[in-house]
Amino acid sequence: MPATNHDPHTWREIAQTVAIGARIQRKKARGKSTRALEKRAEEIAAKAQEREAKKAREAEARRKKK
Repeated sequence: MPATNHDPHTWREIAQTVAIGARIQRKKARGKSTRALEKRAEEIAAKAQEREAKKAREAEARRKKK
């Protein structure tokens, strides 16, 4: 279930993304590569978008079925 009506992320996904963002900032401060962490954050966002899009398609199909 989304955290709010305005975004597709659950509370867990929001917490994961914030934690990853903090790790990215620490690594950048040390001059290390952050590519893998950034990719993981993007995957979380893409997964949330796809899940909500799928739910919207299913809801639309149910409405058309009636």
